[in-house]
Amino acid sequence: MSRITLLSTVCLVVAGLTTSVFGQEPGHPTDLASNKPTATVSSWHYGAYVDVGYVGNFNFPDNHLWRHRATAAHHNELSPNMGLAYVQKDARETSRWGMELGFQGGRDSEEFAFLVGERRVEGSDVLRHLHRANVSYLAPVGKGLTITAGLFNSLMGYESLYAKDNANYTRSWIADNTPYMMFGVNAQYPVSDALTVTAFVVNSYYHLAHPNDHPSYGGRWIWKATPRFTLMQTLYAGPDQPNTSMEFWRLYGNQILEWKGDDVTIAASLDIGTERIASQPGHPRAFVMGGNLVIRWHVTGPWSVALRPEFYWDRNGRWTGAEQFVKAITSTVEYQLPYKWTNTIVRVEHRYDDSTGAGGGFFKSGEIRPGVPGIVPGQHLFLLGVLLSFDSL
Repeated sequence: MSRITLLSTVCLVVAGLTTSVFGQEPGHPTDLASNKPTATVSSWHYGAYVDVGYVGNFNFPDNHLWRHRATAAHHNELSPNMGLAYVQKDARETSRWGMELGFQGGRDSEEFAFLVGERRVEGSDVLRHLHRANVSYLAPVGKGLTITAGLFNSLMGYESLYAKDNANYTRSWIADNTPYMMFGVNAQYPVSDALTVTAFVVNSYYHLAHPNDHPSYGGRWIWKATPRFTLMQTLYAGPDQPNTSMEFWRLYGNQILEWKGDDVTIAASLDIGTERIASQPGHPRAFVMGGNLVIRWHVTGPWSVALRPEFYWDRNGRWTGAEQFVKAITSTVEYQLPYKWTNTIVRVEHRYDDSTGAGGGFFKSGEIRPGVPGIVPGQHLFLLGVLLSFDSL
């Protein structure tokens, strides 16, 4: 069965499940953006989200693009970055089946799920509009084994494809170069109140890339060491090239430490990845490393600020498409206006990136020669983002 056929089948199963299990027991979901628990509500909920931003690039590139990036990549113009609508049901002991189904569009949905230099899944231009499409089952095994199949949120990384869920408007280099979503099967089990483990089998590193017909594998553990301090690690291994020999498998590790206070959240991420490149003479080993520190402070009332220093080293250009070392720092001021089922977030943000290396740099105004844009090592961005969300919770 092809990936597009399998994904279509999952969507039909989800649609059928929607009509068969509506209206079950309430739950206790958490709003990750504000880090505040919501009230007890129905396990069924639905919602929508719109993200519109204006990113001012002080290099004033003629093509209006952020080089080597997939999100918030259109500059010096009003940009509809994301629109989303979804329905979701949580799997619980009182109603063990769950599901997610959502559709999206906008500029952030154009290039977020593709591997540099590899072919794409057939029908990828349509499938990129799927936000989630999965079914889940809470099996009565021990403390409860949750099995999810279909297109689900990535088990790797700290930041979301959707700016509303993050401390900053623009995403980090780590986030844009690890999967935002995964297509396959995962099984999650709470070993104890403090430790949860998950295993997964997915179609590829990026779910809309199709380098071969072999699956990839991985696992994640989350340990809540104290009520405020959490450690997480995700490991991935699989063939992401046409040559599927194990010597050319991609190995990738994502490590996260998070501390949550009453008004301050601090999270540190470190990613390391490697693979040998089968298509190049001598099969050189590609290597990537990236890290960042996210600090978010709820100042008072609707006001919050966030700071994120980061670095990203793509030694061979396998992840970003260019050999480069990037240093960046992002600062954000946020104002939230919740009203009943809606929440409006306004963010003002400044970001500076510096990229060096054989393929590094960012677009600027003017051309080196006809058809070849100019490149400079640094880039200042100043942006305004308006994020409107609605959820029946």
